[in-house]
Amino acid sequence: MTQRNCCSKRITIAIDGPAASGKSTIGYYLAGYLACLYLDTGVLYRAVTWAVQDQDIPVEDETRVTRLAEEVNIEVLPPTESDGRQYTVRVAGQDVTWELRSPQVERAVSPVSAYRGVRAALTHRMREIARQHSVVMVGRDIGTVVLPDANIKLFVDASAEERARRRYLELKQKGKDVTYEEVLKGIRRRDTIDSQREAAPLRAAADAILFDTTALDIEEMMAAATRLVKSKHDRIGAIEGAEHGQV
Repeated sequence: MTQRNCCSKRITIAIDGPAASGKSTIGYYLAGYLACLYLDTGVLYRAVTWAVQDQDIPVEDETRVTRLAEEVNIEVLPPTESDGRQYTVRVAGQDVTWELRSPQVERAVSPVSAYRGVRAALTHRMREIARQHSVVMVGRDIGTVVLPDANIKLFVDASAEERARRRYLELKQKGKDVTYEEVLKGIRRRDTIDSQREAAPLRAAADAILFDTTALDIEEMMAAATRLVKSKHDRIGAIEGAEHGQV
């Protein structure tokens, strides 16, 4: 992969979409391609969820869950281990990177992330990161709420059946005892919660580029995403040059 430098000015790329649509894979690739910081914001919600469970706080207790989200120390760092991770996540100094994908966290992350106070606390953290770095930020409300002025916005989607197939294969490769039907049911449940929640529901920003990955394998996803972002990235550079009197 040939690496490009981000624009001379700070650039922000917002990538949204439902579970297993390919948005995290695309975001990680593009961050490397553009030499930008990569942030999968879902890990912040998962980290809060893990901390909630670690402290035996009932998920239904919105007040305590929100207070924890406001106070807990979460670090998202470059990979510290060569075990396939894309980043290292520490909660109160403890490496919980792989624990964030446990079934227990998976079941509870949607209700935790639906709390308005939790979203407000983590949105503040995300914006602070974007103010300090050129970043590719991936989530479910990045282009609509977190970074509404992002330079580039993608909304990545795929059919529920294809997303369930991808997640099912991923879980089986990790030795998880699941059925395709169970995974599909979970995907549809997550879609319903994310799209119908009161605070920052999942939807495409009006100016987002819609990117359907249903029929694409990973290599095709990367090629298509690179073409989309390169075109938009080059236009941004041209606009910046014109604003500074460059021809």
